[in-house]
Amino acid sequence: MSEQTMHYLHLEEKYGAHNYHPLPVVLEKGAGVFVWDVEGKRYYDFLSGYSAVNQGHCHPRIIAALTAQAQQLTLTSRAFHSNLLGEYAQFITSYFGYEKVLPMNTGVEGGETAIKLARRWAYDRKGVPENKAKIVFAEGNFWGRTVAAISSSTDPSSYKGFGPYVPGFELVPYNDLAALENALQDAHVAAFMVEPIQGEAGVIVPEAGYLKGVRALCSRYNVLFIADEIQTGLARTGRMLACDHEDVRPDILILGKALSGGTMPVSAVLADDEVMLTIQPGEHGSTYGGNPLACAVAMESLRVLKDEKMAENASIMGELFRKELAALESPLIGSIRGKGLLNAIVIQHADPEAAWNICLHLKELGLLAKPTHGDKIRFAPPLLITAEQVKEAVGLIKIALERV
Repeated sequence: MSEQTMHYLHLEEKYGAHNYHPLPVVLEKGAGVFVWDVEGKRYYDFLSGYSAVNQGHCHPRIIAALTAQAQQLTLTSRAFHSNLLGEYAQFITSYFGYEKVLPMNTGVEGGETAIKLARRWAYDRKGVPENKAKIVFAEGNFWGRTVAAISSSTDPSSYKGFGPYVPGFELVPYNDLAALENALQDAHVAAFMVEPIQGEAGVIVPEAGYLKGVRALCSRYNVLFIADEIQTGLARTGRMLACDHEDVRPDILILGKALSGGTMPVSAVLADDEVMLTIQPGEHGSTYGGNPLACAVAMESLRVLKDEKMAENASIMGELFRKELAALESPLIGSIRGKGLLNAIVIQHADPEAAWNICLHLKELGLLAKPTHGDKIRFAPPLLITAEQVKEAVGLIKIALERV
C-alpha cells in the first residue's frame, strides 16, 4: 500500500467516526463501470454505491444537467415555489403512474415519510384510534439507520445499544404470506412495508407470487402496501421496479439512490391522493426536499434509464452473470441468487473471514465488492456493463476464489 493511500486512510481513521469498515482502497475518479484509486489503478465497481450509481459513474448527461442547474439555482427551500418542482412532480408521477409525489433527500427519509403517511391515512381514512396504528415489517429488512429504521430491524448490529425503540412496529417472516395474513387481521395495522428483494440481508429473492400475494392481502384487509424500492428500483433488477416482475402496484412507492445517478441525495415517495393528501401544509417537509438541483438531476437520471434501455440490459447481463458464475463450479460458492444486476453469492468456508478475504483478493485483481452479513458477497455493477465486461469480471472472481 503506497504512502499516498496510507495518508488518506490515516486521516479518516484519526478524524472520522469509526462507523464503517471499508475496503482499504482510496478512490478519486469514476467513469461508467470503472473507478480509479489515488494511485491510478482501475477497478470494476461491483457495488455501484449500493445501487445508487445504476447509470454508471459520472454519466455525462446527468453531470451536464447537474452543472447547468447548479449555475442557475440550487435551493429555495419550500417557503417559495421553483420553476422546476412542478415540472419534476408531473414528470415523475407520470413516469410511475401515481397522482402525487412527496420529494425528500435520503432513502431513509423516504421510509420515514411513508410511515408517517401510512399512520395519518390510518387515522383519517381507516378509522384507527389515535396513536394505535401499527406498521408491519419483514424480518431481515434494512431501510436505514434512523431510530425508526433500527426499531424495525432484526439485525443486532443495527439496533443493539440504541434503545428505547419506536413503538407500533411489528415483524413477520419474509416470504411468508400466511404469517403476513395473520398479522394483517389486526384492525390497527396501517401498512406493510417490504423490500421486493431484500438487499442488505444478502439479496434474498422471494418465491414467485409473493408480491402478488402481498398485494392481495393488503387489499383484502384494507392495509397499505409500501414498497421499499430504494435499492431494487430504477432498473436494477431488470425491470423499472422490482414490483413490475409480478405486475403489482404498491399504495406507497419509495425511491432513492439511483434517482440522482449517484450525484447527490434525492428520494421520492409516490402515492395517490387518498393517501398523500392526508398530510396538510406544515405537517411534514424538508429544507432540501424538492430543491431545483435535485429536480433537474432526477429527471435526467430517469430519462437516461429509459433512453439507454438499462432495465433490458440489466436483465440480459444479470442472466449472463449468474450463468458464468455457476459455470465456475467453485466449491466455495454455496448458492448464487439475484435478479437482473442485483446478485449475491453465499460463501461456504470454515473461515468466517473468507468472504472478506475474497473481496481483498478481488481488490488486488481490480474488482471492488463488499461482503454483507459475513458470508455473502453482493455483486451489483452499473447497468451499462457489457457482456465482455461481465465475462472479464467473472474471470477475476474465479481467480479470487481459487486464491482462497
